[in-house]
Amino acid sequence: MIDLYYWPTPNGHKITLFLEEAGLEYRLVPVDIGRGQQFEPRFLAISPNNRIPAIVDHAPADGGEPLALFESGAILLYLAEKTGRFLPTDLRGRKTVLEWLFWQVGGLGPMAGQAHHFLHYAPERIPYAIERYVREVSRLYGVLDGHLAGRRFIAGADYTIADMACYPWIVPWERQNQRLDDFPHLRRWFEEIRERPAVARAYARGKEVVTREVTVDDEARRFLFGQSAETTRRAREQRPS
Repeated sequence: MIDLYYWPTPNGHKITLFLEEAGLEYRLVPVDIGRGQQFEPRFLAISPNNRIPAIVDHAPADGGEPLALFESGAILLYLAEKTGRFLPTDLRGRKTVLEWLFWQVGGLGPMAGQAHHFLHYAPERIPYAIERYVREVSRLYGVLDGHLAGRRFIAGADYTIADMACYPWIVPWERQNQRLDDFPHLRRWFEEIRERPAVARAYARGKEVVTREVTVDDEARRFLFGQSAETTRRAREQRPS
């Protein structure tokens, strides 16, 4: 059994995509990031960066005590190695998957996240910031579009954790002020993944968790955008020793 500490964000969806594809038994533990649950002591003990997703594997491969992991890229790699699935075993195939996994966690995710923030959540419109991040997301879409020319999936013929990492960050393309029609190879790849039964199940799990309309009100802004070293230090001090 795997406990998945989760909220239906792109990074959260990455892990449900894997778990549904692999058919692993798991339990969703909702962490309402708009209400500050990511700063609760029990969660910080698992994810010291106070971000979702995180997992606790109650049956790790070494047979030892339950194992906690945070950071979505690390979780995908761990699960792929645990199951022997969605990660090539040959040197060159593995290299390609890891390149694009790290490309997503270091580039596509952060840049799209900044585009979301300045387009939809910033208290004032800052044209320079909006243009900066929308253009960078467009550049990254173009990079992936070019790579997918002549390839079914990111690493070639097989669906891997690189695809699982990137797909959820393309789902909100309209909120990033992008047009999929401008990226034909990316659109073809996106539409094929969208039709996978496990993808539909993964996104349905998110709707089970969040039954209310999620709005970014003043309280949510404080938890999502108002943190500092001081606030995280105070949260750590509440953790049990």
